[in-house]
Amino acid sequence: MGRGTRSPRLEERLTFSTEPSERFSLLGAMTIIGYHASHEQFSPNQLVVCVQAAENAGFGAVMSSDHLAPWSERQGHSGFVWTFLGAAMQATKTIPFGLITVPMGWRYHPVITAQAAATLGELFPGRFPWMAVGSGQALSEHVVGERWPSKPERNERLLAGVEIIRSLWDGNTVSRESPIRVDEARLHTFPRKAPKVIAGALSIATAEWAGKWADGLITINQPRDKLAQIVEAFRRGGGEGKPAYLQVHVSYAPTDAEARENAYDQWRSNTLPAAVAETLRTPEEFDAACARVRPEDMDEFVRISADPSRHVAWFEEDMGMGFEQVYVHNVGRNQLQFIDVFGAQVIPRLK
Repeated sequence: MGRGTRSPRLEERLTFSTEPSERFSLLGAMTIIGYHASHEQFSPNQLVVCVQAAENAGFGAVMSSDHLAPWSERQGHSGFVWTFLGAAMQATKTIPFGLITVPMGWRYHPVITAQAAATLGELFPGRFPWMAVGSGQALSEHVVGERWPSKPERNERLLAGVEIIRSLWDGNTVSRESPIRVDEARLHTFPRKAPKVIAGALSIATAEWAGKWADGLITINQPRDKLAQIVEAFRRGGGEGKPAYLQVHVSYAPTDAEARENAYDQWRSNTLPAAVAETLRTPEEFDAACARVRPEDMDEFVRISADPSRHVAWFEEDMGMGFEQVYVHNVGRNQLQFIDVFGAQVIPRLK
């Protein structure tokens, strides 16, 4: 499928004709099944084609990663997400976008993050409704030459970054000394509506802490009991009534064997504990750390199946847990095949 081409069968499934913000409101009445655009694995041009296909196939939203380096040399890409988002929104019709980013003063100063998000919100009203933030990994952040701090210090800087961003969106002039220095920063272009600031959390402790300040939660697929504990911790920490989103790593292919091989080839880095993954500095270090991972080890970390009905059952369990948005990352390189099959055989059954 070339850029901008539309399959008639896919086009028939695109039934929304409302304005972006109205469409998002309509979708909000049910669990949104979104598409994850993986910058680690594909060039920005390839991802623009993918999000066009995803919109036409009936996916309700797009989530984008934000990397300077891939997790593995086998993945091979790291496009600049803010440039991609503008291009992708221009190339699609009404589908909303979100991303997860790290505004802690390393690769991105929070003032620059606030300006980038405000510009997207002004250019594409209603189509950038949320922005997730996290404490990051050394892989993409160490490159600015600063030391990589401990998790408590990163959390302190993350919260400071969120406070700076929100204050700038409110029209304030911001100055502060620590933990992130800002000198008389002020925005002059604003989004029509500021996006929600969603917290990315992989652990129970982080989720509970985020409940105090975040507008919502996003986490990844884990064993059901762990997922339930993370959501409960967010609610307990102050997140009652706020939305919870889920990113799920799946591997779909025509056969289970091919789906497993795709997962093993492209996403074995996901088997590493967070405490290890956040400190490794290069794709080569990730590849070395995963040298002993076997294809049969992947099931705990990626939903592997060639059966669309199995994926439907997994998503129904997600919806039953109360996740308002579920973003699907097919970890293999067969993106258009995945989008076509899920658009025809999975998403319609969930709606």
